[in-house]
Amino acid sequence: MNLRKNIITALLIAIGFILRQIVPGVIGGMKFDLMLSVIFVCILINQEFKNVMLTALLGGVITAMTTTFPGGQLPNMIDKFITCIIVFMMIKMLGKYKNNLLCVGLIAFVGTLISGSIFLISASFIVGLPAAFSVLFIGVVVPTAFTNIFATIFIYKAVSLSIKATGLKFV
Repeated sequence: MNLRKNIITALLIAIGFILRQIVPGVIGGMKFDLMLSVIFVCILINQEFKNVMLTALLGGVITAMTTTFPGGQLPNMIDKFITCIIVFMMIKMLGKYKNNLLCVGLIAFVGTLISGSIFLISASFIVGLPAAFSVLFIGVVVPTAFTNIFATIFIYKAVSLSIKATGLKFV
């Protein structure tokens, strides 16, 4: 793996950590997960499977450490690993269209819905949910998915412009 690409991934995850810290909890202590936007951008700019696993590990650990959901540490780790693998496969299937902003937004929306579903399902089995699945899904996951469309596109454009300005080559 390229050290520069790993450093960019780590810096983006640090930005995701900061975003995660400033977002307040909503229903049942759940937060809008803007870390997902950063994770999706990391996978979009560096599409090596090793980077996907690094991103999943770092993103999972950071979200587990900063969760406001009671007992949400393990569900966060589970959801980040599964989501990263699914998003990686989605990006590979999109092929040449993956850099289209419409596709970036679609990846963010679908990826967030997948992540939220996996988190809620795993949390319901491991620690239980503070409200009904449907309430949490509609009240937190769906609004987060719409928010992440715009956040991911914004972060992706900013990172793409900075990479272009520095002359780095990515997949």
